[in-house]
Amino acid sequence: MSGGLGGGNILLVDDDDAIRTVVAHALRRAGHRVRTAASVAEFDRELRLGAPDVLLTDVVLPDGDGIEIASRLAVEAPDMPVIVLSARNTLSTAVRANEAGAYDYLPKPFDLDALTRTVASALKRRGATPPTQSEDEDYSLPLIGRSPAMQEVYRVIARVVSNDLTVLVSGESGTGKELVARAIHDLGQRRAAPFVAINMAAIPRDLIEAELFGHERGAFTGAAQRTAGRFEQAAGGTLFLDEIGDMPIEAQTRLLRVLQSGEFTTVGGARTIRANVRIVAATNRDLIQTVASGQFREDLYYRLNVVPITLPALRERRGDIAMLARHFLDRAAESGLPRKTLDDDAIDNLEQHDWPGNVRQLENLMRRLAALSRDDRISAAEIALMLGEGATSAPPDVAIDAAVRGYVERLARLEPAALDDGTLYDRLLAEVERPLIEAMLARHGGNQLRAARAIGLNRNTLRKRLDTLGIDPATRPPAREVR
Repeated sequence: MSGGLGGGNILLVDDDDAIRTVVAHALRRAGHRVRTAASVAEFDRELRLGAPDVLLTDVVLPDGDGIEIASRLAVEAPDMPVIVLSARNTLSTAVRANEAGAYDYLPKPFDLDALTRTVASALKRRGATPPTQSEDEDYSLPLIGRSPAMQEVYRVIARVVSNDLTVLVSGESGTGKELVARAIHDLGQRRAAPFVAINMAAIPRDLIEAELFGHERGAFTGAAQRTAGRFEQAAGGTLFLDEIGDMPIEAQTRLLRVLQSGEFTTVGGARTIRANVRIVAATNRDLIQTVASGQFREDLYYRLNVVPITLPALRERRGDIAMLARHFLDRAAESGLPRKTLDDDAIDNLEQHDWPGNVRQLENLMRRLAALSRDDRISAAEIALMLGEGATSAPPDVAIDAAVRGYVERLARLEPAALDDGTLYDRLLAEVERPLIEAMLARHGGNQLRAARAIGLNRNTLRKRLDTLGIDPATRPPAREVR
C-alpha cells in the first residue's frame, strides 16, 4: 500500500512510549508516514485499517511476541518486510527473527540513521516509492551515539517533546547540552517558533536583566531606544538559559517571578508582558552545592529542575567515540576540508583517551586533523601527537613546522590552485586561530583579558574573534590539555 506522495507507510509496534516517539519522529523526518501501536491487539486494529509497506516490531509486547507477528505475516503477507527490534541482544533472538522470515534484526540500542537506512532498503525490496523531502524541514537528531547512557537521554527527550515542562540539562562542559535543548525544540510542538539561547556566564552582571527582559528607551545610560529581550525574541518558542549556575542572585529573583507568574516587565517599563516560552536551562555546575553555598536560590532550582537530563561525559560512553569521530570528519569534509578516514589503531587511541574536554574536544581534534594531517588516512601516531602524548619526542616547533608543511603539500596535491589564488594565508590562519585562542583561554583559566594579552590582541578584538569562531569562553578546554 505505497503512498503516492513519496516515502513509505510504516507501522511501528513497541510498548515503550519513548521508543515510539523517537523512532516515529526520525522516520517522519525522513519522509515516511508512520502509524504506531503499543501491543499485538493495537497492531491487529491498525492492520485492519490498511497494510503498511514496512512493519517494525519489538519482540516483547504486553500481549504477545513480535517474532510471532513476523511468522504470521510471512504466511499472510509474504511481500511485507518485517524489521524486528529487540533489547534482548542474544544470538537466539537473532536466529528466531531470521527463521520467522524477518527482513532484518536490529538490537537495541540502535542508531537512528542505521534504522532509517534499513527501512529505505526494505522499501526498495517492496518496490515502494522512495522517500522525498518531508513536510517538515530536513532534520536529523543532532545527538549521536548508541551507548546505553545516550539511549536514556533519548528516552527522556522523547517524553518531554510533546509538552512544555521546564527542563534542566546537566553535564560537563563540551558534552552537548545545547544540542539537547535544540533537539527538544526541533522535535517539539514549538519548532516553528524561534529557538533563542543566552549564556549567563558571558554577559556582564549589570546587563543580564536587560538582556533577558529587554529595556525601554532611557532606562539606563546608553539605552537610546527600546530593545526587546530574549523572552520577547523567543515568543512562542524555546528560551535556552545556558550556564544558569552563573546567573547573579539578584537576576535569579526576577527570573523566579517570571516562572511563577508567567509575566514580566522590561527594565524601565511598566507594561506587563506575557512570557510565552518554553524554558530549557543548562549547567556544568553542581547546583545542589551552589544552593548550599547560597549562590543559587533553592526555589529557583526546583522551578527549573522539573525534568532533569544528565549528559554523560565522553569517557563514560567510549563505545560512541568512533562513531562521533567519523561524523566530525564527515562534517569537516562538508565544510571544505579534505576528506579523511581513521585507521583501526587511531580509533583505539581515541577510545583510550580520557577526553577532559568531552565531545567538543573530539570535534576540534577531528577538524585539526582534517586540516593538517599529511595523509588521507589518519594514524594513531598523529592522534597521539595532536593530543600531546608525543610531545617528548617531537618539540612543539618541529610539530608545528611539520603540520604546516603537510597542510601546504596536501593543498598542492588536492587543490593546486589554492597555492596561487591569494587565499592560502587566510585559510591557514583560520585553521590555527581556534586552537590558539582555546589554548590561551585554558592556560589563563578563562580570563579573557590575560588571554588577549598573551596572544597579542586587545580584549575587544578577542571577544569579536570568540563570536566569529563560535568559541564559548565559559566552556573552554581544561588547562591540563595545554602542553
